[in-house]
Amino acid sequence: MRLASPIPHKRARIEIIPLIDIMFFLLASFMMVSLSQTHMKGIKVALPSATAVPPNTVKDYVSIRVGAGNAVSFDGQLVNDDDILPRLFRLHEANPGIKVSISGEGMARHGDVITVLDKARRAGIEKVGYQIRAAQGGPAAAPGTPGAPPPPPPH
Repeated sequence: MRLASPIPHKRARIEIIPLIDIMFFLLASFMMVSLSQTHMKGIKVALPSATAVPPNTVKDYVSIRVGAGNAVSFDGQLVNDDDILPRLFRLHEANPGIKVSISGEGMARHGDVITVLDKARRAGIEKVGYQIRAAQGGPAAAPGTPGAPPPPPPH
């Protein structure tokens, strides 16, 4: 014989809302733990300090321009012919790896440019570059020479 219980019989239910709350809590916890374990890698940056460091006064590049009548200028400053070699020696002494760029104006003589190059080599400067520009409106080369434009077709 079966007796009825005075406590009403209810079926068990799984409540979903507390389960969702627990899942969100676990998700947030795992995300925070994983982010705290990641080592941030970056580039080291040298930030400026409060005290100013004196600027580097050693030149690493000089532009030499040779003009008509052997007018030589260092970075836009005219230099006498007798002062070119001593100035190149001083530049090389201050910075043995100095770079020199030599350019000639349109009316400069080729020999004057080569003389400046020889003086730079005598001073011990090894890194020499040349600034070359195409001639504009100059006399045309003779036909048949390398780099000359082709002759016009016969009519």
